[in-house]
Amino acid sequence: MPDTILASRYSGRRRNNAVATVLAFVATAFGLGWLVLILGSLLWQGFSGLSLAVFTEMTPPPGSSGGLLNPIVGSLILTILAVIIGTPIGILAGTYMAEYGRYDRLSSVVRFINDILLSAPSIVVGLFIYEVMVAPMGHFSGWAGGVALAVLVIPVVVRTTEDMLTLVPNALREAATSIGLPRSLTIRRICYRAARAGMVTGVLLAVARISGETAPLLFTSLNNQFWSNNLNAPISSLPVVIFQFALSPYHDWQALAWTGALIITLTVLALSITARALVATGKQS
Repeated sequence: MPDTILASRYSGRRRNNAVATVLAFVATAFGLGWLVLILGSLLWQGFSGLSLAVFTEMTPPPGSSGGLLNPIVGSLILTILAVIIGTPIGILAGTYMAEYGRYDRLSSVVRFINDILLSAPSIVVGLFIYEVMVAPMGHFSGWAGGVALAVLVIPVVVRTTEDMLTLVPNALREAATSIGLPRSLTIRRICYRAARAGMVTGVLLAVARISGETAPLLFTSLNNQFWSNNLNAPISSLPVVIFQFALSPYHDWQALAWTGALIITLTVLALSITARALVATGKQS
């Protein structure tokens, strides 16, 4: 009798395992199928308009040939500005939580707020920067766009910096302290070097996140049809141009929108691959 009960339980578990495995494969195939369809459509539509003119000519009026030079340069400017503003703040905050206040109540509060910012809709960030910068200044500007993107960069860098520094063995800190190094030098010369690959990965992931953000830029830097490097004025950006061109009734603008979306997708994929390579390098070292 006990053998019969065990056999029935074992067969039931095997059935449950088989059903769960099949459902997992079906769910994976369903998700990958949509991903393949999206990427396939993007490649099919985007590659047809990819040419040298896309990177050398300005955005055209309807019915004319042109490229995406000014929004590409504008996106690079805004991204660099966001990284310059957000990365130091994120690294310093993550360093405090991992090295100085790991068990403090303030660190728990900062960690909780950081988690909220990680999942906050970007349009909310755009509205906030609009109220604190654009409305008082009286006009849209590249500075406001860079600050809005920096707010999105900070929580990603904070989380990765804290996690990477937490993974550094305490034995390294103790060895540095035993030879008389102050904590600040220990962090800079020991902890940062040990966690460097992971911290750089966090910055790359933050850049990948803000590369396609449109909503915060609509409320801050808006757009500029012409070439402009003036951060005190509206500046063009690739996500906003894609948004506007995709909604237009003009076929040539829609083709440029597909090409711009392909450029952003390839950039994000390149950043993700680089981040994975850095993580693998950090594990090996």
